[in-house]
Amino acid sequence: MITKPKGTYDIKDKNARVLKYIDQVVNDFAEIYNYDFIRTPIFESSELFHRSVGETSDIVTKETYDFMDRGERNLTLRPEGTASVVRSYIENKVFGETKVAKYFYNGTMYRYERPQSGRNREFTQYGMEILGSNDPHIDAELISLPLRVLEALNIKDLIVNINTLGDKESRIHYTTALKEYFEPYLNTLCEDCQKRFVTNPLRILDCKVDCDKEVFKNAPRMSDYLNESSKNRFESVKDYLDIMGIDYEVDDNLVRGLDYYDHTVFEITCVCEELGTGNVLVAGGRYNGLVESLGGPSTPAIGFASGIERIMVALEAQDIKVVDEKAIDVFVLHVSEKETQKAVFLTQELRLNGFKTEMAMAGKTLKSQFKDADRSNCKYMIILNENDFKTQEIQVKDCLTKEITLVKEINIIDHLDMNF
Repeated sequence: MITKPKGTYDIKDKNARVLKYIDQVVNDFAEIYNYDFIRTPIFESSELFHRSVGETSDIVTKETYDFMDRGERNLTLRPEGTASVVRSYIENKVFGETKVAKYFYNGTMYRYERPQSGRNREFTQYGMEILGSNDPHIDAELISLPLRVLEALNIKDLIVNINTLGDKESRIHYTTALKEYFEPYLNTLCEDCQKRFVTNPLRILDCKVDCDKEVFKNAPRMSDYLNESSKNRFESVKDYLDIMGIDYEVDDNLVRGLDYYDHTVFEITCVCEELGTGNVLVAGGRYNGLVESLGGPSTPAIGFASGIERIMVALEAQDIKVVDEKAIDVFVLHVSEKETQKAVFLTQELRLNGFKTEMAMAGKTLKSQFKDADRSNCKYMIILNENDFKTQEIQVKDCLTKEITLVKEINIIDHLDMNF
């Protein structure tokens, strides 16, 4: 028997309906906030991700699915969506068409990591990006949008964490302070943090292994090394969040795992045991230097990504039902050949008029068909009987009241319309 690869999954039945519902909520909010949908390739040139997320990030060093195609080109299954959106923005010269571009995407990503609850090797993310604006109120908008999506899904116990990484000057000063602070404790840190100490000390604060150690609690804070412009910018972001009525917490250790972030970074977490330590539902931030680093013009930008599977775990953990049990409007029962022909015709007519309709499989007894109809949770049954054809009538059973009514075939659509 052939089975699916480790870390992948089948989404079907109720889970598929939940996924579609989440997609619809995301699409609705994207429309309200005026974001355009963008779809990028599932695989891209490996250089795109190695340059964008940084050679020192865990994504590149441990998690990317890299391969060489028959033309000996180095390709990578996309591990995240931002880099591809930026590549498209540059390649299609969108910067020459409009001042501010607003995009949203929804698709599968791939990272080679240990599968756990809400985190697989193949996973689905939706994300939103704004390119071309450095306005602090845009930062607040990008934080508010996914929060509103989660609230619309009725997910509770949400926490918005924000921080600022400042500009380049501020980060240089802060990086120096971190190295001086952590150097005496280097031997007590995990292997990854020892490497980060050399390649990117800021990412030590993103460690999930050592984060509870006392040495982390006393580490220098980014806020103490911000220059005035970075401080003022962050204060403006917080002011806009206050205006929008969004509660938030400033987390000095929030740095995010990708190298391209600067200024505002944020996460929206959910207090949910089922998600374990990976309780982040939304993560993002500003990346003002990324477009230029990938060959485009200097362009301020900000974005976020949200894991659909993690949202689904949170919904189940909080016993939130966003979809009803699968049900259909009409189930058509038939036995004889003439009844089957009539069933085919009626089923098509009902579907063309917007009724979710199912037709019993040929060859089953009427008793068996009734059981199938009950399992379908249908609202009405149409029970075909050749004897009724003489008067051009059809038996319609209301599954709630159990009442059976004889309806003229020509009036069947109007009859069902009146009762829905």
